[in-house]
Amino acid sequence: MEASMKTSVLALAALWAGAVLAQAPGAAAHADHMEKLAILLDLTDAQKPQVATILKGQHAQMRTLVEQTKAAGGNPDFQALHAARQQIEQDTVTKLSSVLSPAQLKKFQALQQMHPHGFGHRGPPPGAPAAVPQSN
Repeated sequence: MEASMKTSVLALAALWAGAVLAQAPGAAAHADHMEKLAILLDLTDAQKPQVATILKGQHAQMRTLVEQTKAAGGNPDFQALHAARQQIEQDTVTKLSSVLSPAQLKKFQALQQMHPHGFGHRGPPPGAPAAVPQSN
């Protein structure tokens, strides 16, 4: 009985550790990104959670856009994706303008331009077919 209890506890501990390790890179990367952004923008303690919420919303919108594109199948329309991404980014800037000072917003926009495809978003893969304008 005691041996099976130890085995169960060890198995549960290993499963829990695996789950923690599987989540750690994403969570750690997000926390690291927010920490750096807080320093670069000189965010106040009150601004940090507001900015984090806005950026999480932007990330969710981008993720939804990618999932919808994958679900549609076929060749993606990169021009349409680019336009949608730009709209999401503009909406984010609009939301941030109510939280950040003009100087902070200017810094944020400069950071966006330094990473034109967003953090971790690299645009169409090399050799991907060019988007063909569709006529209606």
